[in-house]
Amino acid sequence: MTYDEALRYLLTLGRELASPQHARAAKFDLANIRILADRLGNPERAVPAVHIAGTNGKGSTAAMLASILRAAGLRVGLYTSPHLVRINERIRLFDPRIAQHLGRHSVPASSTSDGDISDADFAATFTRIHDVIEDLLATGNLPAHPTFFECVTAMAFDFFAREKPDIAVFEVGLGGRLDSTNILVPEVAVITQIAFDHENFLGHSLPEIAEEKAGIIKPGAWVVSAAGNPAAEEVIREVSARQNARLVDIDAAYSISDLRSVDLCYEFVVRRMAEAAENSGVLHVSLPLAGRFQVRNAVTAIAAAHLLAERGFPIDDAAISQGLATVRWPGRIERVQERPAVYFDGTHNPAGARELAAFWKEHLAGRRIHLVYGAMRDKAVDEVAGLLFPQAATVILTQSPQPRAISASVLASITRHLAHALEVIPDPGAALRLALELAAPDDVVFVTGSLFIVGDLHRHWATHAASSGTTEDASWPPAPGTKSYGTKPG
Repeated sequence: MTYDEALRYLLTLGRELASPQHARAAKFDLANIRILADRLGNPERAVPAVHIAGTNGKGSTAAMLASILRAAGLRVGLYTSPHLVRINERIRLFDPRIAQHLGRHSVPASSTSDGDISDADFAATFTRIHDVIEDLLATGNLPAHPTFFECVTAMAFDFFAREKPDIAVFEVGLGGRLDSTNILVPEVAVITQIAFDHENFLGHSLPEIAEEKAGIIKPGAWVVSAAGNPAAEEVIREVSARQNARLVDIDAAYSISDLRSVDLCYEFVVRRMAEAAENSGVLHVSLPLAGRFQVRNAVTAIAAAHLLAERGFPIDDAAISQGLATVRWPGRIERVQERPAVYFDGTHNPAGARELAAFWKEHLAGRRIHLVYGAMRDKAVDEVAGLLFPQAATVILTQSPQPRAISASVLASITRHLAHALEVIPDPGAALRLALELAAPDDVVFVTGSLFIVGDLHRHWATHAASSGTTEDASWPPAPGTKSYGTKPG
């Protein structure tokens, strides 16, 4: 198949969460991925791996850890979801020779990743997976066609097995216990912050959700936990004990001092507690990703890197500091323009909304915020809107052309009472243009909600940036050289 043919075929498989009705009928288990992986020769076993689950922060932590490993001179695979602009972003392979040439502001805001799987490799990998699936279906060895996510996960396993990176970092798609990535037996398992999200699948209490996330903990595993909630932490401790796993809780194992904000980002000092103090000195960290919540994600990545070092991977403190200083992770409080300031941020659940509200209070107090917002139907939009909409001067509701997207008009009927001023503009590009027209030079335009909305407008912004030669003070698109937070190399 060609790249376009492979992409069209994948999209015909749909998304398991496309609608509440589809969600209730969807069957989540590991049968398909195990059968498929077995016929492929179990590629998930070919490369040492790190497996990362959690409600919030797992993507950022995965990007940080991959950047650390890359700075250590390792060839690194990275599998994350969803993508912002192109599906290729989900499967990445980083060459360590590139890392030493990276600078904090050297990648344009419109870039995604220098390590994305190429179109040719994507097509070839999917063709191999497709041929195996067709054979398994024809012989009755596969009960149903694998889902979109199962296929892309199998592609990542197969691609990394063929390319043989030194290590690969895998982000869980949904939950953990029944996620397609969970046939991995990783070097280190990581669980980031646990909060409410996808309750219809994972449970309606934090202990239930934590149990699903902790499903990635295998017998004898080495585990990093940054759950951040006592009820969730207790579940992770219990599961780790049952599995005879070694558990490192970052709140007990690390301390942070000298925290200070530098142009929306943070610098701080990390110290390891007594358990392994002889193996590590004091780490001075400078993050290029905006938001205080990224500090916790960084400590989580540091803990995982320390465990990998104990397992023999050549990672020292210099690599950790360099990797964190050069990480990039688009679409998370990513500033793409200065005047007016324009941010893209994929805040899609209440825990993330609380972090974003704290960011606004700390860094944008006194400035008018024009909020462009769109969401998926399975999200707690009323709670997110209650946290964010009253803080904005204007709320512009829009919608992504995704099957799961809630329409802008329905969203308005749910949240109109929370906004000071509200507009309904279904087309995302038009919604952003209106926000820019309303914004004075010292105002802020904030695109948030679903990562799909952020991705739609990331693509829209990049297209305009490529076709226009505006100045820095113009409202659309960003000028060359404008700082971008969250899009640093890594």
